Amino acid sequence: MQKMLVTTPIYYVNDSPHLGHAYTTFIADMLKKYHSLQGKEVFLLTGTDEHGQKIALSASKHHLSPLEYASKISQKFRTEWDYFKIDYNHFVRTTDSTHEQAVQQALDTMLAKGDIYKGTYEGNYCVSCESFTTNSTTCPDCNRPTSKVAEESYFFRLSAYQERLLDFYNKHPHAILPLFRRNEVVSFIKQGLHDLSITRTSFEWGVPLPRHLNEPRHVVYVWLDALLSYVSSLGYGTDNANIDYVNHALHIVGKDILRFHAIYWVAFLMSLDLPIFQQLCVHGWWLIEGVKMSKSIGNVLNAKDLAQSYGAEALRYFLLREAPLGQDGDFSVQALIRRFNADLSNTLGNLIQRLAGLLKPFSGELKSTHTLEFYAPLYTQWQAQLESLKGYLQELQLHRYLEELWRVFEACNATIAKERVFYLYPVLPESASKLAKWLHISLEPKSFQAYMQKDFLLPALKLAPIEALYPKLEEVQATTKETPKEAQNAYIKFEDFSKLDLQVGTIVKAEKVPKSDKLLCLQIDFGGRVRQILSGIAKYYSPESLEGKQVCALLNLPPRPMLGLVSEGMVLSASDKDGLKLITPLELVSNGAKIG
Repeated sequence: MQKMLVTTPIYYVNDSPHLGHAYTTFIADMLKKYHSLQGKEVFLLTGTDEHGQKIALSASKHHLSPLEYASKISQKFRTEWDYFKIDYNHFVRTTDSTHEQAVQQALDTMLAKGDIYKGTYEGNYCVSCESFTTNSTTCPDCNRPTSKVAEESYFFRLSAYQERLLDFYNKHPHAILPLFRRNEVVSFIKQGLHDLSITRTSFEWGVPLPRHLNEPRHVVYVWLDALLSYVSSLGYGTDNANIDYVNHALHIVGKDILRFHAIYWVAFLMSLDLPIFQQLCVHGWWLIEGVKMSKSIGNVLNAKDLAQSYGAEALRYFLLREAPLGQDGDFSVQALIRRFNADLSNTLGNLIQRLAGLLKPFSGELKSTHTLEFYAPLYTQWQAQLESLKGYLQELQLHRYLEELWRVFEACNATIAKERVFYLYPVLPESASKLAKWLHISLEPKSFQAYMQKDFLLPALKLAPIEALYPKLEEVQATTKETPKEAQNAYIKFEDFSKLDLQVGTIVKAEKVPKSDKLLCLQIDFGGRVRQILSGIAKYYSPESLEGKQVCALLNLPPRPMLGLVSEGMVLSASDKDGLKLITPLELVSNGAKIG
């Protein structure tokens, strides 16, 4: 039986898990379930990265020790994945003693090989990303200011692996998906690689170096530490109990940590003479109104909260289906509801009910001869579509996998073919399990192989009635339905309204915000005071069409940092089925005029 390793990133415990973490983990769980049905023995690894200067600083702010703080956040991740019933085999923590032992053994191996040497690092460092930059005052990954660092350090000879890395990606053109990410990596390597600082002396929260080196001031730099968890979890550094899983490894990562996995990790594996991953799957971000989720902005969404309102499988399906892998997606509750109602409630839900109703004229039992008699041409077409799904999974085009599967559902809203439940299982495991029980089949590799035989049909199908699996969703409101008396308490007083600083202003300059498809940066004159306001209206207005127009805005909001800029208010707009429109006065009024 072929063994296979599927990993999420080892999530950094600087904050609680959010929607982006859930998306990555759903992808990994889907791939485990799919490949397990194919008869492979799949080891799904997830966990938390708990060392580094940022964690030490966060712990201090919360009046906790670094380990106490890391343990608290790590448990939130484990609880989240258990809530979503993620089928992980191991949850690693970089504070595990076995992991620390593995890191120290790797250092010894690299030292003996001549890949590590002692020197002095002097340059710029980003605390937020735990990464070094080349004399840049701004981090290229998060746009935050960097700080000057000068300290003794051990270095990994990354530059010595430049040609080997290029050779690897030349021989394995599909090692990184989507392919344009592979091109980015190759281009970066060709610019020249610098040796990598792998230890720090300016803080203590990290894996200590092996004792025989007699370097008590040094701790291992977080990225070497975290990346080695992919093999420490399999026994590297201890008993090597599961190390053979690395022969077919599939890593799922976000685009912001591509360089660390595609360059540093591969070089580390080469240095340790370990197999290099089979594929590195790189996905985009989930944006909120065109902006990356950020605690500082205040637009972070919690996956568990959304699941409790709209259903775990509704959220899982939406995230896997909505955005092509590698591209950014834009999340909204309205889009989730539309996708759920169209795909799950209407298409799949109706198929299940029609399948149950189809049996009534046949006294509750449908024989395969009926299927061949009435649906033979369509059956052949559907089989071909189902067989194409494997190719989409191999290329990690998850949205195309689901798109093609739903085409079959849409086309066969009145026929029977049990194998579709197997293809559904990796995406919606709970629903597929209920359907499998209804269809009297077991979701296991043996059954999968039997049902996947060409032209396989059960001799007969007998079904009991089934309740609707996917009742239509409606948006959950923040308040419950009120009685007239309670509704009176929902009114605000005039004094509350008067606290709002609503004014009319003229847009004197408008331009697109870099790295955002939706945000415009507006300079608005409010009677001699020009304010900068960022607004997600780029889909509806071009910058040139706005200059000189008057708008209404709310000004007494706290400033919000967004993509390196600061927004000092909010322009007012209204949305309907035809799109979004800015609120403007009927006639020209003085800039700074109060709205009341």
